[in-house]
Amino acid sequence: MTDILIALWLIFPAYVANASPVIFRGRIPIDFGKTWHGRPLLGKGKTWSGLFGGTAAGIATGFIMNELYPSFGEGIGAVSVLFSLSFGALLGDLFKSFLKRRIGKQRGEHWIVADQIDFLLGAFLLCFVLNRAWFMANFTIYHILFLLIFTPLLHVATNILAYVLKLKKVPW
Repeated sequence: MTDILIALWLIFPAYVANASPVIFRGRIPIDFGKTWHGRPLLGKGKTWSGLFGGTAAGIATGFIMNELYPSFGEGIGAVSVLFSLSFGALLGDLFKSFLKRRIGKQRGEHWIVADQIDFLLGAFLLCFVLNRAWFMANFTIYHILFLLIFTPLLHVATNILAYVLKLKKVPW
């Protein structure tokens, strides 16, 4: 596989985890409607079912991928890598939402660049923290740089598609 395909293969569980919460819509917000300094902590769009469903979708995708082309380890090691990529992606998105609320941005309001790479940075960070040896052995600096450039472009395209399919209320 070329470096580009390897980079996309390795991060794909995080992509799936990030895209899946719109399918697992829920009613119970993670912040339970709490506010801080008059603003929501995260907002009603960040739900427990989206967090758990997105994480599970990323992990399941990674297990299927690992059967086709073993890349994420074996046994508990694979679980750890896939969990950190998937859950990390959603934690990155939650952290960005928290920051958006702090600076006064509303739910669905566009925040260029942050809206496109938040999940990627979260996946990288949690995977590095929990699975440093696997991360260092698999993600080169070229993979990371490529993904930091490519992901925002892909993210914009998929969000427009989700908007057209009426899965999202805004095209970003």
